[in-house]
Amino acid sequence: MTRAGEGERLLEFLAMMRELRAGCDWKQAQTHRSLARFLLEETHETLEAIDSGDLEHLCEELGDLLLQIWFHAVIAEESGAFDLEDVASGVLAKMRRRNPHVFGEAQASGVDSIEALWQQMKAAEKPRTSVTDGLPPGLPALLYADKLLGRLEGHPVEPGSVVEPVETPSDSDAIGEALLALVAQARRSGVDPEQALRDAVRRRLP
Repeated sequence: MTRAGEGERLLEFLAMMRELRAGCDWKQAQTHRSLARFLLEETHETLEAIDSGDLEHLCEELGDLLLQIWFHAVIAEESGAFDLEDVASGVLAKMRRRNPHVFGEAQASGVDSIEALWQQMKAAEKPRTSVTDGLPPGLPALLYADKLLGRLEGHPVEPGSVVEPVETPSDSDAIGEALLALVAQARRSGVDPEQALRDAVRRRLP
């Protein structure tokens, strides 16, 4: 279901970003690299809005995040590398490829089978030579561990690499192993460890 005039504000926003880029010295000076820290900051502020449950705040933060995407697209447009239309076309094509149960003939139902189909389509598009291929090293440690353990599922592992709980960890290595074991336990329980830790911290706030 679409609203009348849907998309007009997005086009207006794009025109505004072009005007700001042309008329503001600070915005003219920005590059993809200089904006990277703002993209990270706005992402974390969006996560905070999600955690707070404040939907008005979330709407505002999504707008700030959208600004970053539009900003990067306008910078790329100026160099002829790509534009917002290319960004949208690329993600539309990707969603059609990776959701053949919706847009194609594939059969899948239930979260697990749909996720397996997604991973199958992704693997066909981007074959990996290593389990760490495509994993940004700058991911938060818990999220990185969770994703890596997920990739290792179904792969042969060395006898010493099985993650087991560590009793009374007392040094850096032991605490690291204990944390990894907790991430593995979270995966087995269907829990997002990154979100669980954020929620636990929030519960302790005064």
